[in-house]
Amino acid sequence: MPDLIQAMASALAEYSANCVAQPVRTVIEVGPERAYYGVMPAVIDSPAAMGAKLVTVYAGNHARGLTSHLATIILLDPATGALVALLDGRYITEARTAAVSAVSVDRLARPDATRLAIIGSGVQARSHLDAIRLVRPLTGVRVWSPNAAHCAAFAQSASADTGLTVRAAASARTAVHDADIVVLVTASPVPVINDEDIAPGTHICAIGACRPTQREMPTALIARSRLFVDSRAAALVEAGDIVLPLKEGAFTADHIVGELGSLVLGRCEGRRSGDDVTLFKSLGMAVEDVVAAQLVVERARIAGLGTEFSLS
Repeated sequence: MPDLIQAMASALAEYSANCVAQPVRTVIEVGPERAYYGVMPAVIDSPAAMGAKLVTVYAGNHARGLTSHLATIILLDPATGALVALLDGRYITEARTAAVSAVSVDRLARPDATRLAIIGSGVQARSHLDAIRLVRPLTGVRVWSPNAAHCAAFAQSASADTGLTVRAAASARTAVHDADIVVLVTASPVPVINDEDIAPGTHICAIGACRPTQREMPTALIARSRLFVDSRAAALVEAGDIVLPLKEGAFTADHIVGELGSLVLGRCEGRRSGDDVTLFKSLGMAVEDVVAAQLVVERARIAGLGTEFSLS
């Protein structure tokens, strides 16, 4: 994870420096349940890498005994276009998303931030705990999700595995009360926290709500925050947490202070005071998947892992 966090910071900077070719993802809705099928290609100059992720989100998969989010990453040789690797993108997505959030925490959360609140108790909740504790010395973690049994099980296992005190909260409001860092990793299409629940000085990582009709936060909270995104182009068409307030006239596109990569490059100002509420709205980018996949392949070759095959 430390290496992945560093790799994601570099990839974000390359994207904001216009050294990445990456269109806004193509999304198709599938079937009566309007499942999500996205295609995400990218080419990056440094490290030289090219590939694409095919990602699906089927909400009904849990009833089928499958995870709702599935993905496959195809890595290609940027010099020849030849196939380099096929990778299961589910875990890569889980890990790189948390690593990017950790980049935002490292650069936007208060230096003395120690209290973490997580809304949601799925795989992204755990990966975010693993990543964020590497960039801030966490002393306590509160988690809430609507499934009380799942939330309690998460708190117990996370406490045992990390050595941190992880407690299940009775409500989202209780979880975020006096938190220094708040992570939103839910599948909710409507706000899961209230504006008044977030104290001055908090840093928020908002991961869910990746469609223009979905949102995890109320307009008032976004309007009073210093707002950062991974991709400005994508955020203005895909992120309901931004698109919906724009339609309401709550603010203009200029409310986005900058991309996280621009912050890494020092091209925009991050936190200005201890009372600022900073907000990173994450959508996830193909370049993150491609760079993470390349890191996986490099480490697999060194370790002698993976299965080699030929299509010829």
